[in-house]
This record gives sequence, structure tokens and C-alpha cells, in this order.
Amino acid sequence: MPRRTDISSILLIGSGPIVIGQACEFDYSGTQACRVLREEGYRVILANSNPATIMTDPDFADATYVEPLRLDVLEAIIARERPDALLPTLGGQTALNLSMELVEAGVLDQYGVELIGADAEAIATAEDRERFKMAMQEIGLGVPPSGVAHTMDEARAVVAELGLPVVIRPAYILGGRGTGIASNAEEFEYFADTGIAASPISEILIEKSIAGWKEYELEVMRDHADNCVVICSIENVDPMGVHTGDSITVAPAQTLTDVEYQEMRDASFACLRRVGVETGGSNVQFAVDPDTGQQVVIEMNPRVSRSSALAPKGPTGFPIAKIAAKLAVGYTLDEIPNDITKRRQLRSNRPSTTWSRRSPAGPLRSFPAHRGFGDVNAVGGGGNGHRPDLP
Repeated sequence: MPRRTDISSILLIGSGPIVIGQACEFDYSGTQACRVLREEGYRVILANSNPATIMTDPDFADATYVEPLRLDVLEAIIARERPDALLPTLGGQTALNLSMELVEAGVLDQYGVELIGADAEAIATAEDRERFKMAMQEIGLGVPPSGVAHTMDEARAVVAELGLPVVIRPAYILGGRGTGIASNAEEFEYFADTGIAASPISEILIEKSIAGWKEYELEVMRDHADNCVVICSIENVDPMGVHTGDSITVAPAQTLTDVEYQEMRDASFACLRRVGVETGGSNVQFAVDPDTGQQVVIEMNPRVSRSSALAPKGPTGFPIAKIAAKLAVGYTLDEIPNDITKRRQLRSNRPSTTWSRRSPAGPLRSFPAHRGFGDVNAVGGGGNGHRPDLP
């Protein structure tokens, strides 16, 4: 399938200021996307509030707006530039949330701007905790026992049914903001109230705690022809209950059996299709009971993530953001040549080992919300002599 010729200009929204939970990984992804889209002949319009990023360098976009990332500002940019499309999946949670605000305000319809990569329905299904839970149950994938609440009274009713301990997860947030594990009534009241306040739609998912289960992630991609591929499997050395941004991660996963890996692969593809991400990369997170092997889906990010920046730097060499941008403008996975071999190929593989340590801020403790402010990557060979020891 050739590149799309019915669009000529594309708007990208950056991730804004570098904060804990959202840092240079999204600048890395956005910079790749800007470069690729311009190479393909599209006019690129970039909006970002952080002038210190690489992507705001004048060489990466045809029009760059270093402005506050607010609905009114973005509407003014769209009114002036009249882009044909908006690619929302390469600027982290900030870009995703702002894109949904533009949809809900009717701005994109008013100016005839098309969402590419992931449409509003797909974003809402993945980010709304209740819709995501129902979607996974529809296709037969396991999820932890849970309930959704928008008020404290609803939250108390849910926890009365589930019992303690529980995990509180706000909707439409990044870096585990507002997330907490409640082991008693006092903690529950605090985390439920904090979570409702943190969510832009005042929604929290209250899950029966599975802290201590093993946690895995799959970086997956899909194109318009429904080709799906696993780019990388990632294992969190720290168990459920520690935010992935603060966990030691190993790629590819080291302790999955082949059967478990294939089940996880099939589940991630089913998740991608049900949520409706038409093209590009997504991150699907799983938990596995170390005693029984029971597998459940935790969440899905319908965009590039912090793991999307990790995977290309060691275990795969696969430029996820670059390929995601090409898929968004019409290419299929089998049409995009490998930068090194120059061959067009579509395959999943499990290459050499890479492990990454993301350092937590302040005291060396682990939290359900992201507290780390950096990471160190180490790359090793695939033999047993170079494999990191896992508990």
C-alpha cells in the first residue's frame, strides 16, 4: 500500500516539559517521527511547550510553535495552519489527552482534521479503565477482579465487594499518577480520593491487588492490512506493585516459557485489534501468577511509551517511532525495509539480551507511582554467560 496522497500536512503535539514519568523518551520518538514524515514529503507542524527538546529544533518541522499545550492554543494553531491530519500517538500521554480534548470540543471536525494512527474510539477504549476492562472480557482475556468508581460513595461500594487490599488506578494518567495500593480503610480513603482528583474524567479502577505477581510487557505493532508483530518482550524484575518506570527491566523476557510467550503474543494481538489501534505501536502489559501461571491483562498504551524508546537501543534495533510514523501514513510492515539489511521483511524475533535500570528519586524505595528520574542501560550478549540473574 503506497503512502497516502490525500493528506499533505500533519500536526504533531509534543509531550511538553520534562517531568518524572514523562521525559526525553517522547522527545526521542517525536524527533524520529518529524524526520520521517518530512522525508516522505509531508509538511510537519509541531506544537510543544518545551524549547529545550530536540524536536523543537527548526530543522525538524516546517512550522514549530513553542506555546503552552492548552486546548485554546492548539485550536488557534489548527485554525492558522489548517493541517490535514493529527498524529496523536508520539507525544506521550500529554499529546493523547490533548487530542481527545480537541475531539470532544469539536475542533477537529470543525477544521476537517483527521486523527491518524489511532482514532478517538481506540484511544477512549484503551484509556478509559471501565471500557478497557469490558473490551478485554468480550474477547475472553483475563483481567483482575475490579470495579469502576467516579465518586467516593461508588468507590466504597466497590471495595466492600472486593475486599482489601486493592489497587486504585486513575484513568487517562501517565507515570502511575494518583495510583496507590490500599491495605486498610484509611489508605483506601486517601488513594481513592487522590485518584479521582488525578483523573481528567474523575474515574478510577479499583482492582483486587495482585502485588507480587510477575510483570511483563510486549511492544507490538499493527498496520492497515492487519499485519501484527511483536517487536520486543520485556520483563520487569520487580513484581507487580512497583511502577514499571522504577523497575529493573530485561528485554527480551527471560523467565517466560515458550507456551506462555505465545499465549501472551496472541493476547496482545487480540487486544490491539479489539481496542482498534489501526496502525503504529502499542504497549500491552501483563501479570502472571508465579504459582499457577494464570495470566491477566493489566493495561494497554495505544501509543509509543518509555519501553518503545528502550527496545530500539539494544534488544532489537527496531526504530519503533519511525516505523509507527510510516504506518500512520499508509505503509504496511512488509513494505518498510530494514535500515541495516535494506530488505523488506516482517517477522517477530527474540534477539540478544538487554537490561535497564531506572533509578528511583530520593530514598531507594519502590512505589506504585513513578518516582524515578533517569535510567541506565546495559547491553549484553545472548549467551548464558551474559544473562542477568533474575530472582
